[in-house]
Amino acid sequence: MTAATGLTELLLSRIRDVADYPEPGVVFKDITPLLADPAAFNALTDALAEVARDTGATKVVGLEARGFILGAPVALRAGLGFVPVRKAGKLPGATLAQAYDLEYGSAEIEVHAEDLSAGDRVLVVDDVLATGGTAEASLTLIRRAGAEVAGLAVLMELGFLGGRARLVPALASAPLKALLTV
Repeated sequence: MTAATGLTELLLSRIRDVADYPEPGVVFKDITPLLADPAAFNALTDALAEVARDTGATKVVGLEARGFILGAPVALRAGLGFVPVRKAGKLPGATLAQAYDLEYGSAEIEVHAEDLSAGDRVLVVDDVLATGGTAEASLTLIRRAGAEVAGLAVLMELGFLGGRARLVPALASAPLKALLTV
C-alpha cells in the first residue's frame, strides 16, 4: 500500500455520511470524527502543509468556518501566516469585501485589508469544494488585496457538483489539490 493510498483510506474511514442533512436528499459529509482522531487530523495537516510548501505559499487563507479549523494548523505546520476569510460583518476594522451568488440568493466574504499584500503567495484551504462559489470569491478577494494566488487545497471535492470546472478560469495556472474526490 502506498502512502497516498494509506492517507486516502485513513481520511475516508473518519468521514461520516449523514443522510438528509441539512435537508432531505442531501448526504452531508461530517468531518468531526476525523478532527477528533489525532492521528487522522495530524495526517491531514501534514498532507495540506506539504501542498502549501509545494506551491511556494507565504500565507494560508482559511474560509469560514471549517477552513479555519484546517487552515490554521496547516499554516503553523508549514511555517506560514494564517489569514481568515470571514462572512461579511464579522471582522473589525478596514476590510475588503467580495459578493458572490449562491443557488438561492447571494453572500459576501471579507478579509482584513492589511493582512494580504503584494508579494504574498496565498494558498486557500477549505474542507469541501462543492459548487466553488465561495472559493472563487476568495480568489478574487486575494487578488484585489494585491496578493498572488498560489493554489487551492481541500480535504474533499464533491466532483458531481462541478466546482473544479468553475474554478479553472479563476485559478489561472494555480493548482487545485483535493485529497479526496467523492
